[in-house]
Amino acid sequence: LQAAIRGTATGLLQNGFAPNDILLMRLGNSVDFPIAYLAAITAGMVPVPTSSQLTEREVAKMVAELSPAGILRDPAVACPDVPCKVIGTEALRKMHDLPPADYAMGDPDRLGYIVYTSGTSGKARAVMHAHRAIWARGMMHDGWYGLGESDRLMHAGAFNWTYTLGTGLMDPWSVGATALIPAEGVDTGVLPLLMKRYEATIFAAAPGVYRKILKDNKTIDLPNLRHGLTAGEKLSDQIRSQWREAGGGELYEAFGMSECSTFISTEPTTTDLSDGYLGKPQVGRRIAILGDDGPVELGEPGQIAIHNTDPGLMLGYIGAEEETKSRFQGDWFTTGDLGAMESDGRIRFLGRNDDMMNAGGFRVSPVEVENALLQHPAISEVGATDIEVKEDVRLI
Repeated sequence: LQAAIRGTATGLLQNGFAPNDILLMRLGNSVDFPIAYLAAITAGMVPVPTSSQLTEREVAKMVAELSPAGILRDPAVACPDVPCKVIGTEALRKMHDLPPADYAMGDPDRLGYIVYTSGTSGKARAVMHAHRAIWARGMMHDGWYGLGESDRLMHAGAFNWTYTLGTGLMDPWSVGATALIPAEGVDTGVLPLLMKRYEATIFAAAPGVYRKILKDNKTIDLPNLRHGLTAGEKLSDQIRSQWREAGGGELYEAFGMSECSTFISTEPTTTDLSDGYLGKPQVGRRIAILGDDGPVELGEPGQIAIHNTDPGLMLGYIGAEEETKSRFQGDWFTTGDLGAMESDGRIRFLGRNDDMMNAGGFRVSPVEVENALLQHPAISEVGATDIEVKEDVRLI
């Protein structure tokens, strides 16, 4: 793996790219993706992983915003005609056997890679991360995964997602564990069979993947699986209990975002997995629940925030300095998500700040309403919001 990565780094340098150059990645869900990603970082360049699902028009906007020095491209993946250099997968594979490049060492706070947000706020933002972000990942090994060298971790996501790149590849590799990634086109329903065949000990996916597996499989027979990991959206207690009853074991949840790696989680020593709780801050993290005037009292609702010294926190948004500044409240980066911290450190999730509902003067989280309704056995999925039925009157 190191030979392929460092050889590819040499190939990128031989093609005229230099440290600090931005390389847009338009690659499919194959092993070419992580090798090219890590090769760019090895050579001091700045890779930008993107989804193979994006259209030419969407990619054109990224090219205009980033002005990349080059594009690493699978011919089967959509990409507009661009003025910069394009390197195809065949050329990338030939680089594997080149002499190894030296690692480009330097300031850990310098730009290391760029990812795009999911665009839930209306517009996807280019998020700049520093090389130091890899240090933050180590806090998850005990604080979420329970990861060791003997583990075989399967991740169900695509490589462009930082959840997959980090949890599925870099973290297992960093401790000598084995990474298992289903090939492109593998149906979700057969993942339990693959986990059993390849003796996966940990499985990582978004809650929707667990829901789909449960729909296709009444029982989960995975003798080697110790537990599952989930992130990307709030896990419902219904999915957790159904997975456990089907024989899949426990699911441990983490909370994070494109702007910062996961920093709140449950882990294999957690005994209370009550619904509505995200978990506790990982060891080494500084987390606060903020009101308008700073941190609030324990048990009080507020915005979940992480201290600006966290190594996993972004450097900022490209071309959006004012928006970057607006996300900070003093020394705290605000997530836009609401929560409340208990005396034992557990954080209860209350939904998005802009999703809060007002009923009769009371601020109510849609998550609280949804969790209450999900207790009914006939309800499998639910969404709650409030509507204005007449001026100044809103009903949930």
